[in-house]
Amino acid sequence: MLIAVLFLCGFGLIVLYSASAYNGQARFGDSAWYFKKQFFAMALGLAVMYGMSSIDYHALKRFAVPAYLLSLLLSGAVLLFGDAYNGSRRWLSIGPLSFQPAEYAKPAVILLLSGMVSRRTPRRGGTVVSVFLMVLPIVALVGTNNLSTAIILLGIAVLMIFVSNPKYLPFLWIILAGAGLLGVFLSLESYRLERLAIWRNPELYEKGYQTMQGLYAIGSGGLFGLGLGNSLQKLGFVPEAQNDMIFSIICEELGLVGAGILIFLFLLLLWRFMVISTHAPDLFGSLIAAGIMGHIAIQVILNIAVVTNTIPNTGITLPFISYGGTSMLFLLAEMGLALSVSRFSHYPGKRRE
Repeated sequence: MLIAVLFLCGFGLIVLYSASAYNGQARFGDSAWYFKKQFFAMALGLAVMYGMSSIDYHALKRFAVPAYLLSLLLSGAVLLFGDAYNGSRRWLSIGPLSFQPAEYAKPAVILLLSGMVSRRTPRRGGTVVSVFLMVLPIVALVGTNNLSTAIILLGIAVLMIFVSNPKYLPFLWIILAGAGLLGVFLSLESYRLERLAIWRNPELYEKGYQTMQGLYAIGSGGLFGLGLGNSLQKLGFVPEAQNDMIFSIICEELGLVGAGILIFLFLLLLWRFMVISTHAPDLFGSLIAAGIMGHIAIQVILNIAVVTNTIPNTGITLPFISYGGTSMLFLLAEMGLALSVSRFSHYPGKRRE
């Protein structure tokens, strides 16, 4: 798992520099501007990962509820005092530093549900719903200005409760209720319905420009790509190429083969999470690993689906690859938490310490 994480981090830095060099030079006069900030966040994140892997994860159970309450406080503060960027209010600034509380909410929800579910395994439908309702406040706060992250939080909650519950029927009602709420949420704002129309026919709408340019990049890459650094679409054609649409630049420069290798690395990482979860010494550790696995899996699937226009466009970054210091920091913190669980796991042939 550690090797896969480090390889993804190194690969992410390389392709980020390639995808962001033009924008960095055009905006800040420094082609390595995005690379430097990402490198700093990654170095800090690796230190946090090492620190998290060195502690006993059981000690975090007592902090699960306070961490979740802090995420509620920070998400509420964004609505009142947050900074807007590209029309979205998602950042909080503390002096010269800014971060996205929505990224902190993901590990906070994983810890909360791991702690609550491990205390009382939800085997009745009513208990399943009561545990699920715990995350609705943070989903509602985050969803007001960040629908994609709200969907990820709901997906993490459903997966974690599903893993701990032997019955299937309660999840049918949860899925039906979630689909109904999603329909109501989409109908409240006209621009959300517009996204559905753009998804079906992006070539007919001005706002479909990013999607079309991303598809051009994927198509022009072919099997082996144009070569690292040789993308044409990153030269101002794909907006914010270093962020949500970076997978299209990977496809253009490294082709289907390069994209396939990246997807294989993510699959390898997810498999290791599954192994850690299966061999964890207790339900708390098992749910932590399962929750992290769900977070990475959902985010990777949604990002690639958006870039390939399989689902409507929404802002979701590609873990370890897309530009974003807050995302990188908390992702690596989650990796450290998974490594902590792995230290105590009971693998066949492992010597007991």
